[in-house]
Amino acid sequence: MQRYPTKQIKIRDVAIGGDAPIPVQSMTFSKTKDIKGTLAQIQRLYFAGCDIVRCAVLDKEDAKALREIVAKSPLPIVADIHFNHIYAIMVSEYVDAIRINPGNIGSKERIKAVVDACKQRKIPIRIGVNSGSLEKQFEERYGRSVEAMVASAMYNINLLEDFDFTDIKISLKSSDVERTMQAYRTLRPKVPYPFHLGVTEAGTSFHATIKSAIALGGLLLEGIGDTMRVSITGELEEEIKVAKAILKDSGRQREGLNIISCPTCGRLQSDLMKAIKIVEEKTRHIKEPLNVSVMGCVVNAIGEAKGADVAIAFGKESGLIMRRGEVVARLKESELVDRFLAEIDDEIKSRE
Repeated sequence: MQRYPTKQIKIRDVAIGGDAPIPVQSMTFSKTKDIKGTLAQIQRLYFAGCDIVRCAVLDKEDAKALREIVAKSPLPIVADIHFNHIYAIMVSEYVDAIRINPGNIGSKERIKAVVDACKQRKIPIRIGVNSGSLEKQFEERYGRSVEAMVASAMYNINLLEDFDFTDIKISLKSSDVERTMQAYRTLRPKVPYPFHLGVTEAGTSFHATIKSAIALGGLLLEGIGDTMRVSITGELEEEIKVAKAILKDSGRQREGLNIISCPTCGRLQSDLMKAIKIVEEKTRHIKEPLNVSVMGCVVNAIGEAKGADVAIAFGKESGLIMRRGEVVARLKESELVDRFLAEIDDEIKSRE
């Protein structure tokens, strides 16, 4: 499905919205005042393929530390501000964007002060609505519902627009998958601004992966979403890995190998698990989008291989290597994976 058209903003040199690729975000969990530790986590995220990183600002020491962190960071930095708008004004001098939760930032006057500072520096603001920290008037009227989340978002969007500020992106997060999806769906037709997708407080790796795959993947398939974070407790590289996989498998990002492999069954007559492990390890660096098939028996192997750029069709102690549906080699099982990897390299070179 075609993406919803949205206004494009920029966080440093990363475009969000419009027809820009969907960037992946994460957040450091070090104390931001620990400059060395925070920069080390940012470096890890950078090498994992992250595009934007958010840092929490809990106190004045965190706010001051961000100046050096931003100067040394290879990634754009978003300052995450709760409760104290003064910190947002302080860091607006050097960060690349501000994230505020309107439910706990305070009065209109405080929000206007933050907006004025961001307008002067020409940096965007993310309106981060969380179902667990809504403004009192919306929670009292609607409870912690989709209606309350959307009402909060619209109120604060209108507020920023009244202050003549439109460099906005919006998130509507809940720990509940259905509520998260419905909030984004409800707000999407109402505003032109880019959406940051995420399920908040999603949990540890297993549960967060499932929740994010359902919610974020589902929304992306509906054309909703301009940037995203997969929130996993205490996991940096894993957040990026899962987010990239969701983007790829939803068809929103064409990068790296799409490995098609059978689920294994009693027909298997080869060491398929070993083959898959080697293929994943040896192709991790590849950015070129390729469909490759590694199938373990003759029932589905040839059919799947015909649709792949490069394929192995295992048989009993031997198998076929195929390129775009054509057989290029019949080999012993022990020779198949090496030839398969060589054919992948050759396919990439032929495209170059």
